[in-house]
Amino acid sequence: METLTTRVFNNGNSQAVRIPAEFRLDTDRVSISRNESGDLVIHPLQAARGAALLNALRAVGEADLAFIAALQAEQAGHQPLQEREAL
Repeated sequence: METLTTRVFNNGNSQAVRIPAEFRLDTDRVSISRNESGDLVIHPLQAARGAALLNALRAVGEADLAFIAALQAEQAGHQPLQEREAL
């Protein structure tokens, strides 16, 4: 396991740790905890990529169901076509 030394600095009322490029994270959120030995453990959280798209697709699906229900209700209210002899 690779180990590097880096810098800790104050950022307002919080502390920040400079993460070297070799350990760059592909996320904007992490969970941080301390294990029994007192070591800090940082776990990257998955980005919510595509969340807006998934919400939009769910809304389209719900709209489709409402549209189908409205069509079925409209069709139920119509009289069936009459059979007539050909001309």
